Amino acid sequence: MPRTTIFRVPSPSLVVMVGPAGSGKSTFCRRNFRPRQIVSTDVCRALIAGDAADQRVSAAAFALAYRLTRERLRRRRLTVFDATSIDARARRPLVAMAGRHGVPAVAIVLHLPLLDCLAHDRRRPRRVGRAVIARQTRRLAAGLKNLRSEGFAVVHLIRGAREAGRARVSASPSPRCDLRDDEGPFDIIGDVHGCAPELIRLLRRLGYRRTSPRAPFRHRRGRRAVFVGDLVDRGPRIVEAARIAMRMVTAGTAFCVPGNHEMSFLDGLNDDAGSISPGTLKTIRQVQALSGPARRRFLAQFQDFLRGLPPHLILDKGRLAVAHAGITTRHLGRTSPAARRFAIFGQTTGELDRFGLPVRVKWAAGYRGRTLVVYGHTPVRKPEWIRNTVNIDTGCVYGGTLTALRYPEKTTVSVKSLRDYYRPRRSLPAGVGVRAETRALPVERVVSDRPAVPEAEPPRMPGSAPMSRRSPVSPPRWPPSPSSLRPASLARRTEPSTG
Repeated sequence: MPRTTIFRVPSPSLVVMVGPAGSGKSTFCRRNFRPRQIVSTDVCRALIAGDAADQRVSAAAFALAYRLTRERLRRRRLTVFDATSIDARARRPLVAMAGRHGVPAVAIVLHLPLLDCLAHDRRRPRRVGRAVIARQTRRLAAGLKNLRSEGFAVVHLIRGAREAGRARVSASPSPRCDLRDDEGPFDIIGDVHGCAPELIRLLRRLGYRRTSPRAPFRHRRGRRAVFVGDLVDRGPRIVEAARIAMRMVTAGTAFCVPGNHEMSFLDGLNDDAGSISPGTLKTIRQVQALSGPARRRFLAQFQDFLRGLPPHLILDKGRLAVAHAGITTRHLGRTSPAARRFAIFGQTTGELDRFGLPVRVKWAAGYRGRTLVVYGHTPVRKPEWIRNTVNIDTGCVYGGTLTALRYPEKTTVSVKSLRDYYRPRRSLPAGVGVRAETRALPVERVVSDRPAVPEAEPPRMPGSAPMSRRSPVSPPRWPPSPSSLRPASLARRTEPSTG
C-alpha cells in the first residue's frame, strides 16, 4: 500500500499554492482543506462575471481574493490562496501580506511533468491548452530554485500526480515564541556544530545527568537547557549531538531554536543543484553512514523536530529572549517571514569583508531593548556582552570552547574543545571562524529600524570566471524526501560562514 506523505503547516498561516494550470492545485485544496479556508481566484472570477474562465475580470478577481485573504489573516485564520502563482512577482505580495499580519507563509508547489498537467487539463470542462501550460511549466522550473529564498517559512514540493494523491496536510498550531510564563532557571548553550563530546562534558559540568546513552539529560534541580541552534554541520558526531537535543526537548528538559545550518541541511536533502557546502556535506555523510532504517528514522524525526521549533523564544516575563542570530525589539514575539529571517540568519551590511564574504551587521550595537537577548551565529573568542545582549558562540568546532550562560545568574560555564575539528581555508585564529568580522552601523541605520538584508554571494568581478556554489566533492544521492523545510534562506557558498 502506498505510503501517505504528511505535509505539516502551521496554523494560522498563509498557504500559497504554486503550480501550472492542470497540475491539480484546486483538487489538492479540496482534498486537504475546508472550503471556507480556500480563497480561489477562479471562484472570485465566477462571483464577479459568472464564469470562472473569464480572464477579462482577472484584475477585479485578484483584488477580491487579496481582500478576502487580508481579512482572514487579520482574524488569524489559516488561509489557502489558490492560484497559479508561477512567478515571484505574483507571490511577493502574498508573502508581504503574511508578514504584515505576523503569520508564516507556506508554499505548496505542484511541479508535475508537463504530460501529467496536459492529461488533467483534457479531463476538465474548460481547457487551458498545451501552449499556456507548457509556458507555465517552463517558468516554474526556471524560478523554482529561487522560490525558497522569497520568504516562505516552509516549502513543500510535489513532483508527480501519484505523490500529490498520497499527500495529506496536517495543520497544527504555530510553534509558540512567547513562553514568558516560564521563569527558569535556564542554561543557554551556544552553537554545538556536532561537537557531541564537548556537549556531554558541558551538560555534566552544568549538573545534568542521564541514566543511559539513549536517555535524555535531566537536571536534579529542574533547570532546563536552551539550545541556540546550529546543532549540526562541521563537527565529529553530528547525529549524536542532534539526538541529545531532540531527546531533551521531547522530555521537557530543554528548549531549542533553529539555526541557519539546520535550514541548510534540510534544504540539501532535496537540493537538485547540489550546492552543498563542505560543512553541510559532513552532516550528510554522517547521516548517510547510518543503517537504512536508522537513517530514515533520524531524518523523519529531525525534520519533525525542526518544524516544531519557534524561530526565537521569549522567557521569564519577557526579561529573556533567545534566538540563533539575534532578535530586535520590533521582531520579538512575531513569527512573520521577516522576524524568522532575522532570528535565524541575521543581517548583513551589503559590503564584503577581507575574505570576499558579506559583512554581518553587529546589530547588538544599536539594541535598546530591556529584554536580555542571548544568541550565537558569529564566533567570538569569549562571550561578548554588548548593551543588553550576549553572544555565546565561542567557536567550539574551530578549537575554541563550548559555552553556556546560566540564567538568571548571568554567569558563563565553558569547556575546551578537544581539538580543532573544522578549519576553512580562509580562517582566523583558533576559536574564531571566517565570519569573525562584523560591523556596527550608525544608530540611525541599525537593524532594529529596517528589515533584514539576506546574505548573498560576492559579486563577480568583470572578466572573472563564475564562482562555483558546488562543493568540491559531489554530494551523495539521497532517497526522495516527502517534503522540504526552507525558510527565507540565504545563498550558500563554497566557503561557508561560521554562524
